[in-house]
Amino acid sequence: MNTDPRAALREAYRRFAGRPWLTDLALGGGLTAFDVATLPARDPAPGPAGVALWALLTLPLFWRRRHPRTVLAAMTVAFVLFETLDPVPGKTPGPYLLIFGVYALARYTPVPVSLPGAVLSLTTAVATDLLSGRSGPPRLGSLEPITATTFVAFYGVAWLLGHGRRRIDIHAGRLRELNDRLRAEREINARQAVVAERARIARDLHDVVAHHVSAIAVQARATEEVLQDDPPGGLRGVARIAETADTALIEMRRILGLLTARRADIAPEPSLVHIDRLFGAVEAAGCRVTATLDASIGDLPPAIQVSAYRIVQEALTNVLKHAGPTDVLIALRQDRSTLTIEVENGPPSPEGPPSGHRPVPGSGRGLINIRERVAAFDGTLHAGPHPRGGWQITATLAGIFGDSPVPVAPPQKAPS
Repeated sequence: MNTDPRAALREAYRRFAGRPWLTDLALGGGLTAFDVATLPARDPAPGPAGVALWALLTLPLFWRRRHPRTVLAAMTVAFVLFETLDPVPGKTPGPYLLIFGVYALARYTPVPVSLPGAVLSLTTAVATDLLSGRSGPPRLGSLEPITATTFVAFYGVAWLLGHGRRRIDIHAGRLRELNDRLRAEREINARQAVVAERARIARDLHDVVAHHVSAIAVQARATEEVLQDDPPGGLRGVARIAETADTALIEMRRILGLLTARRADIAPEPSLVHIDRLFGAVEAAGCRVTATLDASIGDLPPAIQVSAYRIVQEALTNVLKHAGPTDVLIALRQDRSTLTIEVENGPPSPEGPPSGHRPVPGSGRGLINIRERVAAFDGTLHAGPHPRGGWQITATLAGIFGDSPVPVAPPQKAPS
């Protein structure tokens, strides 16, 4: 239980401010009830008409939020009637009740409406007070007894307070609107991020499954051909199939781990440092790989390495699916502003495809995935038949390095 009196007051004010009709009831009803209860006790006591006329000075405050101009006009008219008829001898409301109407007008209407209305009410009230002889001419520095200076001072303070509160409300409304917009944009960005992440995971999953399953299919068919005539060779083929399946499972667990957010169990992202694993998989399927790699590609940013790795993986998958065991040339060349990836498989053998090779049907997502990865780095992609026969994919990832040249080491040839 909170025993802090200041906190209790703040909470009470918050609840009170959240019910604006209570304020209107306190002003319109409370002031009116107070007048009706206290005026008859004066000596001499005013008549019912005097009490009713005095009550009319505060009763319109019930509607000060919805009709502020009408409220100030009605209060000003009631003030003029009270000053003219003098129903309560020796008693004048002065500007003290009118300031509530001036404050409401300044708070709930714009300046072009509130300022002329306040000036018109001030002029009317001062003129009436002067003509009725209740106050003398204006005297600077004098607020008592009531003079025109008193009216100007009270009207000015009330209008400035109301106008200041209006500006605060306007700024608060704009902040709420901006906050709502930011919240909506944040939700939209979150949904877009989820969609983009799902698309990325789908691409990675496709690359992993298509590559390793294609390699397994090719290895299984080759093993089937040699199993009867060369049992030791068939056993080696089965071992390679098992190794390929294990690698596929590891990568699939890593990708699925992204979905479950179990970061500790997620294997590291693939990189060009381990690209030789791709070469080993396709060599196990019977391909002869020759790779030319710049030595500095291992220093590229992780996002570049992942995309380049997946592009090479997808290209090799297409080789396994459609060409089968063949010669494969791979080159990764880096200069100061681009990374060029070339994957080329040799022309078909004059003797035709290897015995038992049957093309593996694809989903059509392979080249689409490559094209999306290349487009993410403002690159270019060429995929098509090579003039010397076979198939070639050339992808260039552009604008991903600094302006300083990157040293290029002599090419190295992967063991075939």
